[in-house]
Amino acid sequence: MKLSYKRTFFIGLAFMSISSFWQMYDTIIPLMLKNTFHLGETLTGLVMALDNVLALFLLPIFGAFSDRVNTPLGKRTPFILIGTITAVISMTFIPIADKIANMALFLVFLAVVLIAMGSYRSPAVALMPDLTPKPLRSKANSIINLMGAIGGVYTLVMIKLLVREESNSYTPLFISISAIMVFAVILLVITISEKKLASTIDLEEGLEKRIDSQEVAGEQSFGEKMPKEVRRSFVFILASIFLWFFAYNAVTTAYSRYTQQVWGLEKAGFTDSLLIAMIAAIVSYIPIGIIASLIGRKKTILGGILLMTASYVCGAFFIEYSPMINVVFAFTGIGWAAINVNSYPMVVEMCKGSDIGKYTGMYYTFSMSSQILTPIVSGALLEYVSYRTLFPYAIIFSAASLCTMLVVKHGDSKPPKKKDVMESFDVED
Repeated sequence: MKLSYKRTFFIGLAFMSISSFWQMYDTIIPLMLKNTFHLGETLTGLVMALDNVLALFLLPIFGAFSDRVNTPLGKRTPFILIGTITAVISMTFIPIADKIANMALFLVFLAVVLIAMGSYRSPAVALMPDLTPKPLRSKANSIINLMGAIGGVYTLVMIKLLVREESNSYTPLFISISAIMVFAVILLVITISEKKLASTIDLEEGLEKRIDSQEVAGEQSFGEKMPKEVRRSFVFILASIFLWFFAYNAVTTAYSRYTQQVWGLEKAGFTDSLLIAMIAAIVSYIPIGIIASLIGRKKTILGGILLMTASYVCGAFFIEYSPMINVVFAFTGIGWAAINVNSYPMVVEMCKGSDIGKYTGMYYTFSMSSQILTPIVSGALLEYVSYRTLFPYAIIFSAASLCTMLVVKHGDSKPPKKKDVMESFDVED
């Protein structure tokens, strides 16, 4: 059974579209709230947490709803199309509201955009497992993450090119993000016939069932009730997910303001570091997948946490801006890629024989809850203590995730050994 890289690439266009928007949201919306509407850090954190609050409700609702839909375009594609169109139309008004400093208009259209994005996020994510046999989903997940990183890089490049200190308009930037979102979804619909492909997966699933019937790396096929020792690992990996998002999301949400307040950079000065982190992640996704297949998912994740923690430690020592911070962020990108590619497959592996959809929901509940709380908590520290608390804050929670991850003993399955080393690189055209 071979992974179709080409098919996975086109499936990943939906995630690329989503990631391009969220990169802009995380970096530009805080600047609007601070510079145009003059909100404090705590209130800014509250507004920035709205998308995750909505996601807690919207992701499971629309994910379950799309499971029951049956249209000529398939189950997921209609949600992706309608959600993208609604988001693109609504987000056009956000820079206009910022330009005229109309807070009410800004919040109304921001809410509409967030609801639209939340309505198709789960269906877009579900498209990959729908069209990929189970044994290949970990490898496919690295491609999906790579596509998401490409979307983030595109946004950072557009910010660098289109956001200028002398201009107070973000309209060109928003138009450029709308363009990539529309282009990606149109290309997805043209290249991926969801309904037709879904009907062909059944043939591949026959082989998958034979693979699933075997023990992989000592794991059993569990019954409906998760064994006590596995549940313990499951609880600790959920805790790890919560903690590393608590660290990482605090940095990504506040970094654009941190560079202005602490280092005195201009509006788009923060993009270089984030762009380097994205490029490093893109380059490392495929090698990380290979490394994980050789040494295991847990060790790869632990290495990623160590890299992330070390990068936060280094960041704390920068009193003023230096190009060396870009090197630090390169390691941040590699570390985050190592964590992101392997954590979800570990959760799914532990839930064998249980309701995978239910536990997938728990995975997102913990990650989203963390992203709701950390902008508020870190924002309060930035406002009432010092901006210098940002990196120490990230260090504490990243180190805590290392401790909880060390306790995880399950979910670290490895694929069967290949007869030939080159077989590991087999792909389908």
